[in-house]
Amino acid sequence: MSSEWIMQIASQNWKGFLNGAGMTLYISLIGTVIGSIIGMLIGVIRTIPKGEKGPKKILLTVVNAILNAYVEFFRGTPMIVQAMVIYYGSDLAFGIDMDRTFAAIFIVSINTGAYMAEIVRGGIISIDKGQFEAAQAIGMSHIQTMINVVLPQVIRNILPATGNEFVINIKDTSVLNVIGVTELYFTTKSIAGNNFRYFESFFITCIVYFIMTFTITRILRFVEKKLDGPENYNMTGNQMQVQKPEDALKKA
Repeated sequence: MSSEWIMQIASQNWKGFLNGAGMTLYISLIGTVIGSIIGMLIGVIRTIPKGEKGPKKILLTVVNAILNAYVEFFRGTPMIVQAMVIYYGSDLAFGIDMDRTFAAIFIVSINTGAYMAEIVRGGIISIDKGQFEAAQAIGMSHIQTMINVVLPQVIRNILPATGNEFVINIKDTSVLNVIGVTELYFTTKSIAGNNFRYFESFFITCIVYFIMTFTITRILRFVEKKLDGPENYNMTGNQMQVQKPEDALKKA
């Protein structure tokens, strides 16, 4: 490995690396946000009480079966295979010519949604059942309980896992080169094919990936600390004033 070659490749192709990194971040961010929303919706639906009998129970049983199949399928198959099936399969089977960027965001979103559904379900289960009972006691419906009581706590609890999914998506977008998405890995392949310096080109890409993941990890940890609040809470302006014994004797 020559440091001169690394500097030369970086100086000549920095715009390509920058555009590839930008596309990687764009797809990962949008896909993680949409996937988190999908996971939230699935988590709420899967926790709706079915009841003992009636059409509501039948409907929820069918919906839960479909959602379970979706989660199991997309968690049990690689993203690279999903990309090939969705992008090329939709064209061959249904004649749908998808835009590559749209297809990439769609693939990352539904893949992330399957993982986030289980993360959200675990977050909802971790909430004390007494809070559900208290919300029902004051007349809240299941949706109102979720929006006002449960989800604010769940979002805080699953924030580290959501950040981890974002970091994973940054790295996993490299598989989208199979459908021609011009993300960082695809761009690096093109650069290395032009200069025939594969090691040096992908060494630069390793550094770019590390900078992106390291920076995002530190930002997420900072946000987590801000949400946690200060470690020591100083009670100021307490309305209850406790009288000292010596002051009570003086008054007596």
